[in-house]
Amino acid sequence: MWQQVSTAPFDRDLELAVIDDDGPHALVFPCRRILNGWMKVETKERLDVRPTHWRDWGGAKEGRSAPLGPNPGSA
Repeated sequence: MWQQVSTAPFDRDLELAVIDDDGPHALVFPCRRILNGWMKVETKERLDVRPTHWRDWGGAKEGRSAPLGPNPGSA
């Protein structure tokens, strides 16, 4: 279940939902919350994203479809 981004923990891999020019979608790689933003877990690269929601990455599998319904932008 998607959670409000303000409640995202700092200590685990997360799947993020973002809204951009293409509309709402989930990022396809695990992210971690850091002090002033977000980083890509695999590369430790700082990300320029403004997510709206998060959920645990644990159930995410590469190549799986990551449905956002209900629309994370509406909660």
